[in-house]
Amino acid sequence: MSISSRRSAVALAALTALLASGCSDGPDRPRPTPSSPAPSSAAPAPSDPPAADPAVRAAALAGTLSDEDLVGQVLMPYAYGSSATEVSAGSAAGNRALAGVDTPAEMVAKYRLGGVILVGFSADDPTSGNQATTNVDNPRQVRALTDGLRAAAGKLPAGAAPFLIGTDQEHGVVTRITDGVTLLPSPLAAGAAGNPALTEAAWRAAGAELAAMGINLDFAPVADVLATRSTVIGSRSFGANPATASPQVAGAVRGLQAEGVGAAVKHFPGHGLSAEDSHTELPVIKQSRAELDRLAFPPFRAGIGAGAMAVMSAHLDVKAVDPGTPATFSRKLLTDVLRGQLGFQGVVITDGMNMAPAKKWSPGEAAVRALNAGNDLILMPPNVNQAYDGLRAALKDGSLPRARLVEAVTRVLTMKFRLAGRDAPALSTLDGTAHRKAADDLAAAAVTVLRGTCGAVKGPVSVTSSGGRERTRKLLTEALTAAGVKVVPSGGTVVHLVGYGDGAKDLSAGAAVTVAMDTPYVLSGAKSPTLMATYSSTRASMTGLAAVLAGKARPAGRSPVPVSGLPATTCRT
Repeated sequence: MSISSRRSAVALAALTALLASGCSDGPDRPRPTPSSPAPSSAAPAPSDPPAADPAVRAAALAGTLSDEDLVGQVLMPYAYGSSATEVSAGSAAGNRALAGVDTPAEMVAKYRLGGVILVGFSADDPTSGNQATTNVDNPRQVRALTDGLRAAAGKLPAGAAPFLIGTDQEHGVVTRITDGVTLLPSPLAAGAAGNPALTEAAWRAAGAELAAMGINLDFAPVADVLATRSTVIGSRSFGANPATASPQVAGAVRGLQAEGVGAAVKHFPGHGLSAEDSHTELPVIKQSRAELDRLAFPPFRAGIGAGAMAVMSAHLDVKAVDPGTPATFSRKLLTDVLRGQLGFQGVVITDGMNMAPAKKWSPGEAAVRALNAGNDLILMPPNVNQAYDGLRAALKDGSLPRARLVEAVTRVLTMKFRLAGRDAPALSTLDGTAHRKAADDLAAAAVTVLRGTCGAVKGPVSVTSSGGRERTRKLLTEALTAAGVKVVPSGGTVVHLVGYGDGAKDLSAGAAVTVAMDTPYVLSGAKSPTLMATYSSTRASMTGLAAVLAGKARPAGRSPVPVSGLPATTCRT
């Protein structure tokens, strides 16, 4: 068969399979809601020509791609350097070790990449050990970087489809871009607020800002139910109750995708069911299948129902379904359960393939295993060249069926075309008044009193904290002053702040008020007569806290996780 004949046959087979599975109008397509208009990249109206349908365009393009281009479209590595084309000597050395090239643009071109993930971390980030580099600094730099990456990708045979540029902008402790943007309170704070409409509005603001910086895929929201006291998930989760977490996940998905940013709900089938950290070990999920259906799956169902374009698979050993096989490499979980039973038809993305459980195999073998299990995008391979060559070799010897690769590429291209056709907002819109209000409203609704008075504290006030939280102390001091509360260097009513990673040793026995700015579990050992939680340390969260302490707002939040010996709230609204 000639090359052109084979490509035509591949396109026809891919298109037939997609239409039969309902990919063009399946449950992953965003749906209009009264509070959230559908993205402009949603499916065309029935009167539009069929060629405009993203799935049709994707299948046609997939049929024109060479083996090398097909393989490249399922790879989404990170790269070193804050620019696509000009990097430091250290970044060039990092790229050479990772992919045998000097710059991110050269990496895109050499491996015909489908996308790139931007990385960065902060001191309180539980995923920081998995980040080999940082290439985000400020919005203007990020936009220049994404423009450069797109310019490189536009020259590829698959260049008609928008290049994927993703990041983990979860808000809270995992927030890659922190300067010059609107910072939302953590997902756990949104769970405490308990108002999906506020969540959707805040995440819509966040989505608009990602789009302005040239980012079109957010590896968020976290759909893990916090069934254990997991430090790696913690306040990244919307809470311990799937019934209340599910509408929050759906709201975040709708908000992001209303602004043309794809949402990738994670970490399927549910990282919150184990306290172990999959960055360094393979967590074991011991719950029964019935418990998974009841506890872990509902938020993922909600995200899928809200139109999530992607789901991230997790490195988890789920004993009730496929014991001994990480979910990332489990066909039973990804193909039979996620697609077959939960009905997801969008893009399945691996968690970082540079994490310990995935490094059990070579980069090439791991990539092949992940695709054969049902993943469509391979995220952060530890060696791009080895992953690329391994996939090509498997395609040649038949251990990676061509139909599986074409299916994966067609799904990726379908998502890309669904994200196409929107002009990026101006950078000047970042951290604007409307976006700040959305964050403030959500943060204010989250403030919770778990013990003590629900009204104003007596002034003057002094603010103390556990170590390393000078920035947050300053934020609260400024917010209290703006609210009319006198703040003194010491004495008066002591308000003590604790946050991520803090324990009993970080509490202050003499404090009148102790405030938890991450998971609230530490409050069970606090002696303060008043115990409060904001679940987050952003400016918006400190402004909401100050309003309550000043008596200008009533704390309406409820703890979304159980805290030993304490109620969800002592304030009735």
